[in-house]
Amino acid sequence: MITLRPLIYSDAPAIRRIYSGAAVRFLGRPAMTDKEAEEYVVRVQEWAAAEPVEQYILGVDVAGELIGVVKLGRRPNGHGRLGYVLREDCWGRGYATSAVQELVVFAFTSFGLESLGGKHHAENPASGRVLTKAGFTRLGIRDGMIAYHLADRP
Repeated sequence: MITLRPLIYSDAPAIRRIYSGAAVRFLGRPAMTDKEAEEYVVRVQEWAAAEPVEQYILGVDVAGELIGVVKLGRRPNGHGRLGYVLREDCWGRGYATSAVQELVVFAFTSFGLESLGGKHHAENPASGRVLTKAGFTRLGIRDGMIAYHLADRP
């Protein structure tokens, strides 16, 4: 259904489309410009080439079309934080849940994390449902956002 993959330079137009419209409403940023999308892809490629990698940003690909981005960053003490954004016209189809579930497996098996956190804006309950379906437990409100936690699963 979905594939998580590294971003490539030609993804910049799709990135601009992902980071636009209603998809950026709760991200605290305006829509990306063409130039910002190009610069973003270059930065992501640099982070992916770092040794060691401290942050993964991967594209969510459906049938060869980039429809979203998932992020996984390492925090102190074996903890990580994840995030995700999908193009507005792809909401409600289970893509975010599938992408987060795949990212969780990667976080614990390949990235060596012991726990994960995630958060969402209180006015975006659909994002909370994604985290809950992926096994996260709601912790409560922190800094105006609803926080979630997931400990390593066998």
